[in-house]
Amino acid sequence: MSLLGNIIWLIFGGLISGLGYIIGGLSMCLTIVGIPFGLQQVKVGLATMTPFGKEVVAVENADSPLRVILNVIWVFLFGWAIALSHLIHGVILAITIIGLPFAKQHFKLLVMALLPFGRELKEVGR
Repeated sequence: MSLLGNIIWLIFGGLISGLGYIIGGLSMCLTIVGIPFGLQQVKVGLATMTPFGKEVVAVENADSPLRVILNVIWVFLFGWAIALSHLIHGVILAITIIGLPFAKQHFKLLVMALLPFGRELKEVGR
């Protein structure tokens, strides 16, 4: 199911969204100050490419003071807009039964988009 879900996801917007995040992240990496944020945006872009069959997990020391500060900066500068986009798309897709699995993926990506420092998307069962 996850392979079919990821293929449908990529065809209907996941590829374009993921590439947009990756290109935006790489452009943020052009400045030294933007490198940590650009790397997180690339991580969100890669997670957006194939979200089915994966879950958001917190890495070791996910709540360290540096990551908390970076997450706060991220939320105020970029994260709120990305998370709002995933929230809106998830709510729209949740209206129909066919869209429910895709809405679930948007809600999963919402967590990654809101607080990316200290979170990763890993395959289920690993």
